[in-house]
Amino acid sequence: QLQACGGGLVQTGGSLRLSCVVSGRTFSAYDAGWFRQAPGKEREIVAIMPWRGDRPVYSRSVRGRFTISRNKAKDTVYLQMNSLKPEDTAVYYCATKTNSASVDRIDNYQYWGQGTLVTVSS
Repeated sequence: QLQACGGGLVQTGGSLRLSCVVSGRTFSAYDAGWFRQAPGKEREIVAIMPWRGDRPVYSRSVRGRFTISRNKAKDTVYLQMNSLKPEDTAVYYCATKTNSASVDRIDNYQYWGQGTLVTVSS
C-alpha cells in the first residue's frame, strides 16, 4: 500500500512537501515516483527516484523547482515542491514498481497511492 499526503492549497511561489509511505510490500527494492493529473489532462511523470541510486529524473516543467528524495529505512518517498505555479495544480500520486522495466513509462508502475490534491492559487 502507498499512502500519500501533504497536499493542500498554496499561493503562487509557495512550497509544499508531499510524503508517500510504502507499506505492506514484499519486495525490498523498488523504483518510486511522483506523478500528477490535472483536470482534463493525462497523468504525467513529475519525478522518479530509481532504487539503484541513479540520478533522479524530473519532467522539464518541474526541473529546478521540485526535488524527489527517499528514506529507505522509513520506506518513505518525498517530493519537495518550491516556487509553485498555478499550472502545478493537480492530483499528485506516488507509485512504485519492482520490475526491471523502464522508469520513465507510467504504465510500468505497478502500485499506486490514492493521490493528494495540490492547488496553487494565482
